[in-house]
Amino acid sequence: MTTDNREATEQILAALKGRSIVFVGLMGAGKTAIGRKVAQTLGLHFADSDHEIETVSRMTVPELFERYGEPEFRALEQRVIQRLLETGPQVLSTGGGAFMNEQTREAIRLGAVSVWLKADIDLLMDRVSKKQNRPLLKDPDPRGVMERLMSARYPVYATADVTVTTRDAGKEIIAAEAVDAIAEYLAHEPNEATANV
Repeated sequence: MTTDNREATEQILAALKGRSIVFVGLMGAGKTAIGRKVAQTLGLHFADSDHEIETVSRMTVPELFERYGEPEFRALEQRVIQRLLETGPQVLSTGGGAFMNEQTREAIRLGAVSVWLKADIDLLMDRVSKKQNRPLLKDPDPRGVMERLMSARYPVYATADVTVTTRDAGKEIIAAEAVDAIAEYLAHEPNEATANV
């Protein structure tokens, strides 16, 4: 790492003030791959909320969906993310529906910088078609489901602090763009103290 990179990293870590960086976005956007790379770049711990949920419940996400339904899964997800945010700073990737939960969104707003990995439908479909562990896509028309998810979720994802457009490029490139976008946001972050004057 060059001196410039080290200084930039130190500036980001100082500006985070102990907060985490949370990746949000649809399944297939690359939240885990990019999040892991960003964590590595900044020297932070990486956590994946779905992985944490599977660890605490001793069940896979598809099994949880099947046995308890989506509302119960979202409640567990909310508790797990809240707990993870209390152990920052770190980089956290979240499930596609996590940011749709108002309490989870508020917890992220208070304890983290949120980054939306925005992707177009062709990229998402190409990626998710390679995995069979997507409970929401077990449908005769998975593309239609994805389109409905995009129209419902994209306006909410758009409220994230930072938006990074992901595409079919190396994860190193997208991760570097994410780090730059986070640094830019932190450099111009609205100060809560002055905002209330």
